[in-house]
Amino acid sequence: MNPPMQADVISTIGKMLKDARNILVIAHLRPDGDAIGSVVGMGLALQTSGKQVQMIMQDPIPARYRFLKGVELIRQSPGGHFDLSVALDSGDLERLGDLFKDDKPDINIDHHITNELFAKVNLVIPDQVATSAILAEYLPKWGFPLCAAAADALCMGLLTDTNGFRIPSVTPATLELGAELMRHGAALTEIYQQALVSQSLPASKLWGLALSKLQFKEGLVWTSITLQDRDQAGYQGKDDAEIANFLTGVEGSRVALLFNEQDANKVKVSWRSRNHTDVAKLAQFYNGGGHPNAAGAEIAKSLQTAEKEIIQKTLEYMTGD
Repeated sequence: MNPPMQADVISTIGKMLKDARNILVIAHLRPDGDAIGSVVGMGLALQTSGKQVQMIMQDPIPARYRFLKGVELIRQSPGGHFDLSVALDSGDLERLGDLFKDDKPDINIDHHITNELFAKVNLVIPDQVATSAILAEYLPKWGFPLCAAAADALCMGLLTDTNGFRIPSVTPATLELGAELMRHGAALTEIYQQALVSQSLPASKLWGLALSKLQFKEGLVWTSITLQDRDQAGYQGKDDAEIANFLTGVEGSRVALLFNEQDANKVKVSWRSRNHTDVAKLAQFYNGGGHPNAAGAEIAKSLQTAEKEIIQKTLEYMTGD
């Protein structure tokens, strides 16, 4: 059951999508599986219904997600006119890059509890496990049926943001949504293998370098990825190769931290928790955001400085939690 105000927003978005002819769909920098699945899934559903669609991501697609049909349609910058813009899976304007410096998107669809409601119309459902899940539910209701390729894309988003249906917020409704996507043609087991299990050789080497530095203290486990690590492994992306999600499996850990060096004075920090510890509050302290069990922030400091400060801050937060 949707609250009355949310129901109005859902209806409004449906009308906006139906009335538009040329639609731009964009998601956040350093795209993950949900961002990519959301853009491709929505883009293909709109195209199938006769809309002209530009799918935009300013950063490259990580190698593990390039198997997905439709990613070849993604461009790094828009070309030509669009009369409607849709931001997906992004908590704030900064995460979208530089496209909306002088304006704001028409529609914002997201599931992050820290979303800043930055668009003209905002549909944010924090109780939902993935932005792809929101789209899987509402695209058909808005009059945009899911072809098999769109179902594949949304299924990938659902699987990756739930870590294979293994996060605490997964409900029976989540599994039912996965089943519904399969009925639309989604190859769930193949997508699981490609997006969550298969690993490139450079990514495997990066895992080895990161895990060799693993440290543990008072329920906190952490490690780092340096620029040198990425170069030594031959890993081209700036993402973490899904290492952050793995760290919560360390026995005895309550919270996991991954420091991902972006350049000499910029570090992407990822928090993960496996219990009630709300790491989104930690991320917000550093102008980041996310979910209670998975959050992140970008820190304008050296790796060494960021590690020292944030490890201490996280341990203090865990003590009072």
